[in-house]
Amino acid sequence: MKLILTAAVSNLGVPGDIVEVKDGYGRNYLLPRGLAIVATRAAEKQIHEIKRAQDARAVRDVEHAHELRQKLDSLEKVEVKVRTSDTGKLFGSVTVGDIADGIRAAGGPVIDKRSIDLPKAMIKKTGNYQVMVKLHPEVLGKVNFSVVAA
Repeated sequence: MKLILTAAVSNLGVPGDIVEVKDGYGRNYLLPRGLAIVATRAAEKQIHEIKRAQDARAVRDVEHAHELRQKLDSLEKVEVKVRTSDTGKLFGSVTVGDIADGIRAAGGPVIDKRSIDLPKAMIKKTGNYQVMVKLHPEVLGKVNFSVVAA
C-alpha cells in the first residue's frame, strides 16, 4: 500500500514522505490515527504544503542549531506555571507542550515540542528540572526550568 505520511513515524519517515507499507499496517494503524493519507495525485499536491510547513519549523543546519543552543543556554528564568495542591503536588503532569510554551514565554526561540526529550518519570511536583532538546542530529541543548504554582 502506498501512503503519504502526514506526521513523523519512527522507523518509517517524516511528513511528506511517500512510503510503501503492508496493507494491514496502513489500514489498521497509520490511516485511522491520521499519520498518513492514501497516495493519490491530489494528495501528492498536499506534499508540497506539508514540506513547506516542515521547512519553516526545521532547523536549517548545524550552525543554526548552535545559535539556537546558545539562545537556550542564555535563558535565565524559564517557568512552567501549573495548578497545584497546597503540598506542591500537580493536578496532572507537565507536558512537552508546557515546556515549549515556557521557553517561548521566557523570550527563547520557538522550539518544536517533538524535539524536547522529557524524562520517563513524569514531572508531578513543583521544583527545578532539566530537559534535553534535540536541535539537530549532531546538536543537543539543555533547558533548565522551574515548575511553579499558578
